[in-house]
Amino acid sequence: MKIAYFLCYTIKMVVFKFSMINHWERSMCAFEIKNLKLSVNDNVILDGFSLKILPGEVHAFIGKNGIGKSSLAKAIAGHPAYKIQGGDIVLNGERILGQSPDEIARKGFFLAFQSPIELPGVSLANFIRAAVQARLPRGTPLNGVDFYKNLYAKMEALQIDKSFTSRPLNDGFSGGEKKRCEVLQMMMVEPKYAILDETDSGLDIDALKIVSNAVNAMRDGTFSAIIITHHNKLLEYIKPDFVHIISDGKIAMSGGLELIDRLEKFGYGFIHDEHTL
Repeated sequence: MKIAYFLCYTIKMVVFKFSMINHWERSMCAFEIKNLKLSVNDNVILDGFSLKILPGEVHAFIGKNGIGKSSLAKAIAGHPAYKIQGGDIVLNGERILGQSPDEIARKGFFLAFQSPIELPGVSLANFIRAAVQARLPRGTPLNGVDFYKNLYAKMEALQIDKSFTSRPLNDGFSGGEKKRCEVLQMMMVEPKYAILDETDSGLDIDALKIVSNAVNAMRDGTFSAIIITHHNKLLEYIKPDFVHIISDGKIAMSGGLELIDRLEKFGYGFIHDEHTL
């Protein structure tokens, strides 16, 4: 009996130890925003904003226009116009404040723009190839055959015609085509953390399903994302683990998809009503 009890106790302790190690490793690989204060042109946009995202989690940001969702995304990506006056941003245990956008991207971060810019003279394929090459260890060659095989497979999944590879990036593209190409870039560089800033805007219902399926295919337990949207339809296809309502410069309320239902019924007014009870 004593031996059986000892073996049972030992097994439980080993399981507990490994669960604690796994929790610690996941915490170290987290993306964390700590008490952030953000301003643009001396106007404070966010104040006291905090959030922690563990590997494999997908979070959704919703809120009124001009509340600071896109500003936060650009600040995280290292845009110089957005000034961080307080707080911290940590990626995989490392502070990324003050680092350049390319340094942050090399650490596994990706931002899908709300309004992708046009780059005449730079083809879609060459742009993506340069981005993939930049993430490889210095001196590591990129296999061209494997690159195009992977690129064409991803384009087929997104139903993007192969002719787009030779077209200048976003030049003359429709709104929906630009958004699909943003997701294509994300799929090719395979980031650990991504922010999709209103990627659903400009997409019809069929394109929305295609893009959602592509994003869902990336959810392998290590890929994490923040989805910024005004439209609930996207969240029906990409079911986030957490939904956050942004108001008054911070996260006013967090929960699951039930928050979407409450917003549809009562509007943003219910947040203020609950906070004053």
